[in-house]
Parts: sequence; structure tokens; C-alpha cells
Amino acid sequence: MSRAIVVGGSFAGLTAGLLLREQGFEVDIFERTPSHLDGRGGGIVLQPDTVRWIAERPHPFGVDDVSIGSTVMRYLGPDNKITYEEPATWRFSSWTTMYRVLLDDFGTDHYHLGEYAVGVSQDADRAELRFVSGRTERAELVVFADGISSVGRRRLQPRVLPRYAGYIGWRGCVPERDVTPETAELINDALAYAVIDNSHICMYAIPGADGSLGRGNRQMNYVWYRNVAEGPELDEMTTDLRGFTAPVSVHPGQVQPRFVDAMRAEATALLPPAAAELIERTAEPYIQIVLDIAVRSMAFGRIALIGDAAFAARPHAAAGTAKAAADAWSLAAALAAHTDIPTALAAWEPERLALGNDLLSRVAEMGARSQFTNTWDPADPALHFGLYGPDR
Repeated sequence: MSRAIVVGGSFAGLTAGLLLREQGFEVDIFERTPSHLDGRGGGIVLQPDTVRWIAERPHPFGVDDVSIGSTVMRYLGPDNKITYEEPATWRFSSWTTMYRVLLDDFGTDHYHLGEYAVGVSQDADRAELRFVSGRTERAELVVFADGISSVGRRRLQPRVLPRYAGYIGWRGCVPERDVTPETAELINDALAYAVIDNSHICMYAIPGADGSLGRGNRQMNYVWYRNVAEGPELDEMTTDLRGFTAPVSVHPGQVQPRFVDAMRAEATALLPPAAAELIERTAEPYIQIVLDIAVRSMAFGRIALIGDAAFAARPHAAAGTAKAAADAWSLAAALAAHTDIPTALAAWEPERLALGNDLLSRVAEMGARSQFTNTWDPADPALHFGLYGPDR
């Protein structure tokens, strides 16, 4: 039996691990954090590829049991006035909920925590991974699914660097029971937006921290995009309470209080009351630095990059988890079609590169329209979610 090693135990890594095991590989997943990833991240939009594992494999539950649906897209203006609305069917979940589903299916026997991969090499037959702990592992296939700060990308394409988009996302979740009935009703059953000059916020309901789906027990999730100049201003804002400058995100509880206070005051002054209330009542809002990352290659002999380890796209198309899953599904299909692993990876790569570059181009245009040119039009379908294009 051939062996596969997956580096990164998040959404992309777990999906890849499950599908490679189905292909007959002996699979081990190595996650650098010392504990399971429950509680990290906020809401996610469930596009078809995101939930394909649940939809196509036997489970005692369905997609509706781990997500919340919406029927409208709604734009809010001053005094919570609904300024635009149209039918829009989406389902939303939390990152934690989906992580738990995938981890339960993969199991923990071959899911290794606290192992930080630091080096990789390969010969004609196998690839070798080296870890900070001194551990060395060899396998016929290595898949790097280790996210935006991917070690695999840095080792295999060291000249590919993240590009700052010019803005950050303030993110958070607040229990539905902690907001007013008016706010809960405006966001219930909706993908809700508010657009102001050089900024916008996106809001929707997700399962509660314990997975609850019932009204009152859910969470209200949001991301508010704010322009921050690259350089000293960004560096100061993204220095956490320990004194370390974050390259990707400042975690909940680690954002300097003065920036949280200023952000809340700006929300009250600039946003519709419902949006401002979500922000005001979030215990620990956190910062996501919005980045563009695009690789030139995803296949390197017996080594593959998938998900954010290859292409990291701005969140505007809500396609990050969908792309991670789609990369894994297409990789499994290529390995099923070709018995030779390097041949399979070479055949798999071109379509994935094309999709990644197309996605980055689309979300960059979306971001520019909201954050810089003020040409975001709620009625324009080009601004809709979708991995393969608007509403696709």
C-alpha cells in the first residue's frame, strides 16, 4: 500500500486525507498546532464543493443538519432601512462545525498534533518530510494543505510572497440571544450587507458554538472590511498583545484594546445600527489581514500544494473552503486515473492553476469596487458568491 502524508489538519487537509484514504493510500495528517482546531475561524458559506463529502458519502445527518439557510440577500442603510433585496439561496455554517464533521470521519489515530514540518525533499520513489521535533517521515505522496503561511510553498516556491490587498477584515461572532430582536430579524434568513464609502460589511447567521441551529441559540457572524495603509500603520495595528506582529491574523483576545475601541466607535458612527450592534456586542473581535497569494506551480513531482497553500483569495466570493475541497477532489480523481503519482499530479495541475488565477482576479475586482472605487452595486450579479463564477 502506498503512503500519503498530508501537512495541515484543517479543512483542506482533512478533505484530502479522507479522499486519499478512499483511493487506497495509507494516510497520515500532521498538524502543527498542539491541540485540535475547534473554535478557530468564524462563518463559512457552504458552496457545493464545500459540502460534497457530506452530500456524497453516508452520514447520519445531512447538510441541513450542520448549517443555516437564507432566502434573501439584503442591503441595510441608515436607520436599518432595507435599501435593496433580492432572492438568494445560501447555506451558512461555522468553521468549527465543519471541522468537527471531517475530523470525526477521519479519526484521530493518524491525525498527529504538534508536529511542525520544516523541510521537504524527494527522490524518484518517495518524498521526505522533516519536522522541528526531529521526526522524519517518508511517503510516496506529500500534500501540503498548510494554509496561507504554508511551509510547503515557502520551500518549493520561495519567491512567491503574499501581497497585501490594502485592507483588513474585522471579524467576529456574537450570540443571537445577545442582540436586539430587530437586529436578529434583519439578519435571520439573509445574507446581509451594508456598503459605505471605501468599506463594506457582510453578515449572516451561523450555528452556535455548540452547533445549535435554533433561533436564539445561533451566532451572528460578520466581516467588516477597513482600509489600512501598508507600512507602519498596518504594522502597529497588527502587533498583538505579546508584541509580535501578525502576518495573517491577530487572534481573538490578542488585538490591542485601543484599536478595538476605535473600531467600535467608528462602527457606531458609520454603519447601520444592526451592523454596529453586532460589532459592539462581540466579546473579542479579531483582525484578518486580506492577502493575495498565487503560485506558479502546484505539482512538484510527488508533492502537491492545495487550498490556501497554493492560492489564497480574498473572501469576497466566499470560495476559500470550496476551493480547498475542490482541489482535494480533483487530486483524488487524477490519482484514480493515473497509477504513476508524478504523472497524476502533472495532469491535475493545469486546471487548478487556471481556476486559482481566475478566482484571484475576480475577488480583486470585487475588493476594488467596495474599498477603493466605490462602484459596488447591490444589483450587479458579478458581485455574487461563487467559486467558478458568480452564483456558480
